[in-house]
Amino acid sequence: MNEQLSGPMLAPKEGKAKRLVVLLHGYGSDGNDLISLGQYWQPQMPDTLFVAPNAPQKCQLNPAGFQWFPLEIDKEMSRLKGADTARPVIDGFLESLWAQTELGAADTFLVGFSQGGMMALNVGLRLKENLLGIVSFSGGLIGKNEGMEGVIATPPICLVHGTGDEVVPVSLSKNSLKNLKENGYRVAMHLDPGGGHGISAEGLGFSLAFMREVADLKKGD
Repeated sequence: MNEQLSGPMLAPKEGKAKRLVVLLHGYGSDGNDLISLGQYWQPQMPDTLFVAPNAPQKCQLNPAGFQWFPLEIDKEMSRLKGADTARPVIDGFLESLWAQTELGAADTFLVGFSQGGMMALNVGLRLKENLLGIVSFSGGLIGKNEGMEGVIATPPICLVHGTGDEVVPVSLSKNSLKNLKENGYRVAMHLDPGGGHGISAEGLGFSLAFMREVADLKKGD
């Protein structure tokens, strides 16, 4: 297990980075997969540094890829144990990244797909300071008490999911929306009708609009 995360980066298109987008990939994938989101968003976010670290463990089912935590027959238990193990590693990566860039949580979007989307929510809602925002593609809240145990942060959240997802059921995002709103969170959600386990152009556009709106609101603070 590699405790020091690393992966591809995409430098700001213009000047020094004023914002960070950290991209957490899905099970069996790697940072090269999600850095492509940065390439898609960069024209509209030219002052942003995009970083896509590889997860700390080699994937059990795909040795060429990585995993934030292993999959077990009992999915709930594997998510619970796995999140508790992976969260400190991601926390440490964020702290190191903020020290290197002289930016902080308030300048950072934490974005993830599938297992990475679960970890983005799990990590981002337990930080001492609020992130600029969290985006979860095909993920959702995991852990005890509907994923809300130990939650202390209140960043804005964007959930994107395909209604035909055969890997992570859309019900996970729908339940997450319900639980987050009941706890007073600002949440935006986009559902892709019939969409599978992936990120559609519509989902990318929706999440980009969310991030731009949140960043613009922060400028006005």
